[in-house]
Amino acid sequence: MNATQNDFDQLIAAELLPLRNYALSLTHNMDETKDLVQETVLKAYRYQAKFQEGTNLRGWLYTILKNSFINNYRRDMKRNTFLDSTDNSYFIDLPSHKIDNDAETKFIRRDLDHAIDDLAFDLRVTFKLNTEGYKYHEIAEELQIPIGTVKTRIFVARRILRERLKDYADAYGYQIA
Repeated sequence: MNATQNDFDQLIAAELLPLRNYALSLTHNMDETKDLVQETVLKAYRYQAKFQEGTNLRGWLYTILKNSFINNYRRDMKRNTFLDSTDNSYFIDLPSHKIDNDAETKFIRRDLDHAIDDLAFDLRVTFKLNTEGYKYHEIAEELQIPIGTVKTRIFVARRILRERLKDYADAYGYQIA
């Protein structure tokens, strides 16, 4: 092991407690928490070459942990799905027997909100007005800027958000040009 590997080991070890706390907040189960943290640390070592020195290690580990949690949740949901081969499937398909789980949607929404909030002020304001249904010319009038500036800001904001939310696009099979 070289000095870099020892440094990485120490950085990972320093993040174990915060990782464990975050995992527990997601799973609410100590055994699942331990498994999730172990999986996260294994992935961190497996993809250590992709980690860029000087970036936020905690954020990188939290992203690995969160994505692992979501993937495990999806796998468990698929595993718990059953097929009914009886002729009367009326009762299974009743809406009153279906329970929506908003956990994944909440993660996505929170990440989307954070990505939008992290945009530069000018980009964020213009982008939010556009997503609220305002037309380009209405935004230009409201902000007292040229319509070309409005279009450019929205284009740049979308490009930044596309890059920041690329993991979701990959996970859901969206093609990003």
